[in-house]
Amino acid sequence: MEIEIRTIITGIFVALGCFLLIVASIGVVRLPDFYSRMHAAGKADTMGQTLILVGLIIYAGFSLVSIKLIIIMGLIYIINPTATHFLAKAAYVRGVKPWTKGESGVEIDTCYDELCYIQPDREAAATREEKIGG
Repeated sequence: MEIEIRTIITGIFVALGCFLLIVASIGVVRLPDFYSRMHAAGKADTMGQTLILVGLIIYAGFSLVSIKLIIIMGLIYIINPTATHFLAKAAYVRGVKPWTKGESGVEIDTCYDELCYIQPDREAAATREEKIGG
């Protein structure tokens, strides 16, 4: 049984990519606030996807498939950071405050229209309830 070096390199890249995706998933579950979770998901997820695609490009060799994978990788590099940036900006505008050292946890305070979000303080919650009419 003969294994090509290309198959071994592909396996290494795909395994590293899967490892980074698992690390990103753990970061989303374990980190304390929205911004930290988003950072873990945005950075490790992009790199994990890139490593998996590089492994597939190596496996496919130079062909039309590898060119398509390179285009997909370029789109991932554009879309993931842009989406992460706009999520962070929307959370900031909405009033979600970042976690600071010494806080015990984040409290989910109110749900509107089956959408729960983190309230930065009670005054902001009261202001939102007045605007909504609740």
